[in-house]
Amino acid sequence: MKKILITGAAGFLGSHLCDRFIKEGFHVIGMDNLLTGSLDNIKHLFPLKEFEYYHHDVSKFVHVPGDLDYILHFASPASPIDYLKMPIQTLKVGALGTHNLLGLAKAKNARILVASTSEVYGDPLIHPQKEDYWGNVNPVGPRGVYDEAKRFLEAITMAYHNFHGVETRIIRIFNTYGPRMRVNDGRALPAFFSQAIRGEGITVFGDGSQTRSFCYVADLVEGIYRLLMSDHHLPVNIGNPDEITIKEVAEEVVKLVGNPDAKITYKPLPKDDPKVRQPDITKAREILGWEPTVSREEGLKITMEYFREVVKV
Repeated sequence: MKKILITGAAGFLGSHLCDRFIKEGFHVIGMDNLLTGSLDNIKHLFPLKEFEYYHHDVSKFVHVPGDLDYILHFASPASPIDYLKMPIQTLKVGALGTHNLLGLAKAKNARILVASTSEVYGDPLIHPQKEDYWGNVNPVGPRGVYDEAKRFLEAITMAYHNFHGVETRIIRIFNTYGPRMRVNDGRALPAFFSQAIRGEGITVFGDGSQTRSFCYVADLVEGIYRLLMSDHHLPVNIGNPDEITIKEVAEEVVKLVGNPDAKITYKPLPKDDPKVRQPDITKAREILGWEPTVSREEGLKITMEYFREVVKV
C-alpha cells in the first residue's frame, strides 16, 4: 500500500484529498495544526485503518516514521481574512513549511506536489493567465504575505528539483468551491451563501465587475491527482476557465437560495484586489488530459445544500 502525507488535511481542499487518496487505495497520513482547519472535515476518516492523523505545525521540523511515497503540501491560510489576520504564520508555512517538507521528500525519496495559487499572478496585466506569465504582485501590499509566500514556495521547490533531484510537482490553483468551505471563510461564495440563507445583505466589493473563475472541488481534486501521477515538474494551472463577474455570481446565489430578504449591497474594493482572474488551462488539457466537468449550476446546488446544513439562521 502506497503511503502519502497530506498537509492541511483538516482544511477544505485537504480533507477532500484525504477522501480521494483513501479511495485510490493509499495509506493516508493527514497533518494539520488546525489554525484554519477543522477536525469535523475528517472525523469520518478516524475509524479507518488506512488513515492516521498528526497534529503538527509544518513550519517546525516534520518527522514521519517509515517509508513515504508521496507528499501533498496544502497547509496554509488561504483566504484574505485569514492571511491578513495571520501574516507571519502565512509566510512561515509557505517558506519554512515548504522547506521542511522538501527536506522530508528528499530524505524519503518521495514525490512532492506543492499547492501554489493563481495569486502568484497578482492583479494580472495578461488575460487569461498562462503559466509563463510572471505576474504583477505588490510585495509590500496587504496581500503580499500570501502572494510572496507562494512565489517563494515555487522557487524553493524548483531549487530542490534542480539541485537535489527531488521529484516535484507544482499546481497553481484558481478559485475553488464546494462542501466543507468555512462559513466565515471571507471568500465570495461562503459569504454569499451564508448571507443569502440568513436573509442579510449580500456584500459585493467594488461595483462587482471584477471577474473570477470558479472550479468545483471534485474537478480540482481530479486535476491534482493527475498532476501528481504525471511526469511534469513545471507549474500547471488547474481551474475552471468559465469566467463570471462577482456581481453575476452573487445574483446566481440569491436566485438559488430564494430568500426574498437577501439583497446585494456594495462596499469599497480592498487594496490590490485582482480585477480579473481566468486560467488558461491549455497545459492541463494537453499534459494531463484534464478539464472541469461539473457545471457551475450543478456545483452551486451541491454547495448550497451543504451551507443550508451548517449556517446558523
